[in-house]
Amino acid sequence: MSRLLVAKSAGFCFGVRRSVELAEKLLDEGKNVCSLGKLIHNDDVISALTSRGLRVLSSPDEAQPGETVILRAHGVSREIEESLRARGVEVVDGTCPRVRVIHTIVRRAAEEGRFVVIIGDAGHPEIEGIRGWCGEHAVLANPAETAQHMEKSADFWAKPLTVVSQTTQTQENFNECCALLKKRCTNLKISDTICFATSTRQQEAAEIAAQCDAMVVIGDRQSANSRHLAEICAARCGSVQFIQRADELKADELRSAGVIGVTAGASTPAWIIKEVRNKMDEMEIKVEESPVAAKEQSFDEMLEETLKTIYNGDKVNGVVVAITGTEVSVDLGTKYSGFIPTTEFTEDGGKIEDAVKVGDSIEAVVVRVNDVEGTAQLSKKRLDAEKNWIAVEEAVESGAVLEGVVTEQNKGGVVVNVKGVRVFVPASQTDLPREADLSELLKKTVRLKITEVNKPRKRVVGSIRRVAQAERRARNEAIWNEIEIGKKYHGVVKSLTSYGAFVDIGGIDGMVHVSELSWGRIHQPSEVVSVGDEIDVYVINFDREKRKISLGYKDPEANPWALFKAKYAVGDVAPVKIVKLMDFGAFAEILPGVDGLIHISQIANRRIAKPGDVLTVGDEVEVKITGVDDDKHKVSLSIRALSEPAPAPKAVEEEEEVEESGEDALVYEVSADGKATGIAPETDEVEE
Repeated sequence: MSRLLVAKSAGFCFGVRRSVELAEKLLDEGKNVCSLGKLIHNDDVISALTSRGLRVLSSPDEAQPGETVILRAHGVSREIEESLRARGVEVVDGTCPRVRVIHTIVRRAAEEGRFVVIIGDAGHPEIEGIRGWCGEHAVLANPAETAQHMEKSADFWAKPLTVVSQTTQTQENFNECCALLKKRCTNLKISDTICFATSTRQQEAAEIAAQCDAMVVIGDRQSANSRHLAEICAARCGSVQFIQRADELKADELRSAGVIGVTAGASTPAWIIKEVRNKMDEMEIKVEESPVAAKEQSFDEMLEETLKTIYNGDKVNGVVVAITGTEVSVDLGTKYSGFIPTTEFTEDGGKIEDAVKVGDSIEAVVVRVNDVEGTAQLSKKRLDAEKNWIAVEEAVESGAVLEGVVTEQNKGGVVVNVKGVRVFVPASQTDLPREADLSELLKKTVRLKITEVNKPRKRVVGSIRRVAQAERRARNEAIWNEIEIGKKYHGVVKSLTSYGAFVDIGGIDGMVHVSELSWGRIHQPSEVVSVGDEIDVYVINFDREKRKISLGYKDPEANPWALFKAKYAVGDVAPVKIVKLMDFGAFAEILPGVDGLIHISQIANRRIAKPGDVLTVGDEVEVKITGVDDDKHKVSLSIRALSEPAPAPKAVEEEEEVEESGEDALVYEVSADGKATGIAPETDEVEE
């Protein structure tokens, strides 16, 4: 027994189905119905419709006043459409919405003076219709024709190009053609107008064919999409039968196959697919349905689903199949073609391609149905708004925290946009001080709780303050639970006083005393920090009961005393700067944060009345370090020590004689070896 794989996407696409349904509806109403050319590419379907009264026209001139003419699913040129209306007939547009999108694209390209390249089969009715909406254009079937045209047309590259595709083209062929054009064209716009349903059908056919010993492709030989399916399957399966109806089935090629696959083109009705399946049973080809394939009964279910009517207010799901400058086309899987205005996706000035892409699933609500044209206007925004109202109402009961952007300011407060719902926040609930300017919140993202909802009046009230207070309490408790001396925090300076700065470390304010702001000498905290500054601080001490925290800002590793000790020792010479003069001496800065005292007796090698006789604040001088008090962090300095010669050795005998004589002592000049060389000249001053 063989295993049977039936493609889930086999059969009518929604564009073809829509055209057939339009014809059947008009015939049921008793109208004289005509179609310009074959409505779809399937002779069996056309025969069924003509048997009910449909008349197929070969040209617009055959239409008679009072008749109703359906435009075929492949579409027609603008000229033909206008000539039909001029003859006084009722024109019903049966053009596939996907094809109508292409007409719009090429019409706008013509208005902009752009050259249009259509990737497709030149003789196909769909291409003939598209050409009728173009200006200057070329139809290229494949990469070879594209390359040839590029070589022949010398001025081709100087033109701005717009590229579209026949809806039934293979993705591979279209991509290869575009790749060639991209290499040379600098002003190129590419619109991938291959029908999403066609792409899905081709991909599924390729996957099934790769698993099968024999493949059956059902479709009219005039149908481009059916031919492409047969080509795709033949590239992956050695035995492929391309048939239009059940009586063409060759049983011998199927009986020996272990796995048989079945797919069908977009113009193949479900009843023909059923006939093929029944024919297999008549030929005694034993098959077992695969659990992954569509079951036979599903054809009826699928057909019934696609024929159902939709109404205003219905919620629908669909797949994006095309995007233009004004609308997003959505395949709803029914006889209606859905569309959503692009303004619903680009209100904030963003690009449409950043908001939605072909192939995306979309949920929307039906706004307006046009049964004649088979279209349905949808709104994603309206459905989102309904969902958001429900979320807002539920937030009142649950106490959930929501996010939104502040969009307006008024006398009483601000308005927050929460997923499209306007939420009013009174000024008292904004969490700003009473005197604060509410405009500070404009365009900011805030967190709030919903406190009141009145849907009939479309009034929603919220509170930012409740969320802020709760978050502050939580942060406050978290800090007190983990605080310890030495712990570091990243905080924000909230206020300044004469004695320090208050810093918010995440819900709690700690104080940095002025002495802890800098190792250097400062008079005001504002010399180091400003309100709003983000700074790193550490805990010096804290009182859990009084809820007070003392913070430090000075970097312990930059302690000037430690730096001084690492650089200098007693006896070293250091450059210093005079910073203060006192009666008893001068203070000099050795390093930022470390000062030393030069006693008045150490400023010069002679007696001076005051330090200012020799020094001025700001002077830079060299000193000798003569003493260091580690406990009190005091340093003694001397300028005099750098100018005095080393003390001479004492002349012991002469000194004793002077003391014994009791007479005035003579002062001798002494040589370097300590011997007297003569009496020194008299002087008015005697050094002490």
